Amino acid sequence: MSLPPGFLDELRTRVSLSQVVGRKVMWDQRKSNMGKGDMWAPCPFHHEKSASFHVDDRKGFYYCFGCQAKGDAIGFVQETENVGFMEAVQIIAAEAGMEMPARDPRAQQKQDRRTLLAEVMEQAVQFFRLQLNTGRAQDARSYLERRGMSAQSLERWEVGFAPDGWQNMWDHLRGKGVEEDLIFGAGLAKPSTKGGKPYDTFRNRIMFPIRDARGRAIAFGGRAMDPNDNAKYLNSPETELFDKGRSLYNHAPARVAAGKGQPLLVAEGYMDVIALADGGFEAAVAPLGTAVTESQLMMMWRIADEPIIALDGDTAGLRAAMRLIDLALPLLEAGKSLRFAMMPEGKDPDDLIRSQGPAAVQALLDQAMPMVRLLWQRETEGKVFDSPERKAGLDKSLREKIKLIRDPSIRKHYGDDIKEMRWALFRGNRKPSGTAFNPTGGGFKGSGGFKEGPRGKWKPGKAVPQQPLASTKSSMLAAADDHAAIAMREAVILASAIATPAVIVEFEANFERMSCADPDHAIMRDMILRYGMTAPDQLHDEILYEDEKITRSSNNAGGIEGGMSNAQPIHVKVSMKPLSTLIKPLRSIDLNTMEPKLAHKERTDSCAVPAASIIGESMLAIVLADALLEKFGGDSLEQLKKHIKSSGKY
Repeated sequence: MSLPPGFLDELRTRVSLSQVVGRKVMWDQRKSNMGKGDMWAPCPFHHEKSASFHVDDRKGFYYCFGCQAKGDAIGFVQETENVGFMEAVQIIAAEAGMEMPARDPRAQQKQDRRTLLAEVMEQAVQFFRLQLNTGRAQDARSYLERRGMSAQSLERWEVGFAPDGWQNMWDHLRGKGVEEDLIFGAGLAKPSTKGGKPYDTFRNRIMFPIRDARGRAIAFGGRAMDPNDNAKYLNSPETELFDKGRSLYNHAPARVAAGKGQPLLVAEGYMDVIALADGGFEAAVAPLGTAVTESQLMMMWRIADEPIIALDGDTAGLRAAMRLIDLALPLLEAGKSLRFAMMPEGKDPDDLIRSQGPAAVQALLDQAMPMVRLLWQRETEGKVFDSPERKAGLDKSLREKIKLIRDPSIRKHYGDDIKEMRWALFRGNRKPSGTAFNPTGGGFKGSGGFKEGPRGKWKPGKAVPQQPLASTKSSMLAAADDHAAIAMREAVILASAIATPAVIVEFEANFERMSCADPDHAIMRDMILRYGMTAPDQLHDEILYEDEKITRSSNNAGGIEGGMSNAQPIHVKVSMKPLSTLIKPLRSIDLNTMEPKLAHKERTDSCAVPAASIIGESMLAIVLADALLEKFGGDSLEQLKKHIKSSGKY
């Protein structure tokens, strides 16, 4: 039904938020300010001793600084009473003495019928529960006992039994005066297609009532006792009460438990949920079918931000998890995701908790993997990527999946995680061969440098080698020892790779075998291999021609390439030694009077930063000026400008 304009505003005016909330909490008198409508109390949605639940009467909103629960008076009633929006409005309207607007006659009729169907379902629950204690249910009771269900558990979960026979439920309800149309409407019986009498939907099955978020019985799940039955588990048909794709088994109790801080667990079947809940994991639910629907996923996210999918450790369970990934990817939001706890092979949560106890389940939950890792596992498990084509196929498949994510921030983070896992698979796990530079020549020891295969020693010919120049003899390379020479050669190779990322692909294997003497060079080598293959733009800047001039799309090189400016803004990193604390005041002066005065005893680190930046900027200007003069020279500024201008065409 729709509410007339202004009704909710009038309702909020008549009933204050603190009045509604005050029925459920005890106000902290020390922290609360009644006069200003600023109220504090322990949160009703999670267990706590401190008063972190805040109610602002003037704005009409509440917020918990512990569990982040928030909303208005209607939302509070919805959460605490576990009711829908209209029912919450009715509760508050009754408190305020306001009459609810008249319903649409057709909507009222529909609601009245749903109420009657719910009453019929409650009668069915009681009938099945009574049948479990009869002689016909002996095998069912034995089965439940073998599954570890105690009398208290049977009572808690309202487990019943549908006896064998065609019209047990039908005759029982008709004997109670229930109309035939309501029995059919509740999905408890079906009309005969051969002109005979109607027959019961459930026969010779253990019965599990399915209740909605409000606690109303809306359907049943039945476990067949006959091993030859076509359907081991059978759910009620969809009715005016029951939509299989919009319902969760154990919805209401799980929501309450999740509100108290327990993780939301999603299992496959009724017995899994029962075993988990009885084992202390009370925030457990199950979809009522083989696959989770979009509506069910949204219901889970309303209960908890990150449900843990605890599926069976078999092929079907793994297949269900993979289908769920495809469903969830387009729906991901910041803070909303899934984690996956795969059971040991051949076991479900029920088996695990009965054989090894709750601790074994908790251990699996602690190791639950994020969805991105399961996605990676699906695309790579059992596959060999020993060719460029197969690697490219993997990249394409992963890109297509990541594109399904609508949120650009989440999509980026997925891409980053996939890149890291790709690195570990293709290159990160390879061990270097222990090769190193040979300072006497021959490039890499054992590898022949960047050329595959051994390389023989150079043999002088008939020509007499030229004598080295004096400048050569005095160079850094000639004067360096073996270690320094190796480090310089490493630097040249790495710089060449950064300046020309295309060579990385050609010499990838050699780069991987390269053992660096300098630890910083080793880090740089790994970064080159990691990003140079898939993201060379992070090592080098793409060159573009725009507005009749050559430019670059980015400045990842920091304005310097190969030791030369590339006309992009030059990035300079500066570091400074922190100044010591002034233990003894230093002599200074008062700038107003120019009289001697002692400085304060204090730390001056922050004070030095602005000064250091100015000094760094000034020194950089001097260095650049020296480089400019060395490059272009000249006896005057005008001559210098002329040289710079003439070189621009080159």
